[in-house]
Amino acid sequence: MFMFSPAAAAPASVRVEAQLIDRICSGDREAFGEIYRIFAPLVHGVVLARVPHDEVQDIVQDVFLAAYNNLHTLRDRSAVGGWLVTIARNHAAEFYRRTRPTEELSEGLSSKNNPNAEAQEILSAIRSLPEAYRETLVLRLIEGMTGNEIAERTNLKPESVRVNLHRGMELLRQKLGIGGRK
Repeated sequence: MFMFSPAAAAPASVRVEAQLIDRICSGDREAFGEIYRIFAPLVHGVVLARVPHDEVQDIVQDVFLAAYNNLHTLRDRSAVGGWLVTIARNHAAEFYRRTRPTEELSEGLSSKNNPNAEAQEILSAIRSLPEAYRETLVLRLIEGMTGNEIAERTNLKPESVRVNLHRGMELLRQKLGIGGRK
């Protein structure tokens, strides 16, 4: 007779993440290092999609510090990715609440010989897109995650990630003036 086992249905990575959380709660600091290694690109991508590049690393560190200090509030130990994404989004929003508005230098002042100018232009274009596209594009194009990794770590359906990536790329091509499909 076949019996359904939820543990058997969960992806191996989810079980590993839940085990790591159990180890952290038992005082194993190395386990938190593993959580950091697994989720740092995800958190970095979420934050990079929202705040100036110079602020990203500090905010990523703040996110993981907040996660460590609030681990007891995590209800579902297999949903670490989604929980970290929420913390990252909140920290990015908090960044704008506590900072004064600044004015960016105009595009005309950027040097054509600056190798980062093109990357900054693309990142600016990505940041101007709707949030769902912005986040998935940064995770895919900058952090190098696959669609399945993005889905798994953000608790989105793979189909939603594919649609967001496809639509986001189309909008990005339009913003950058790169020929799209006809």
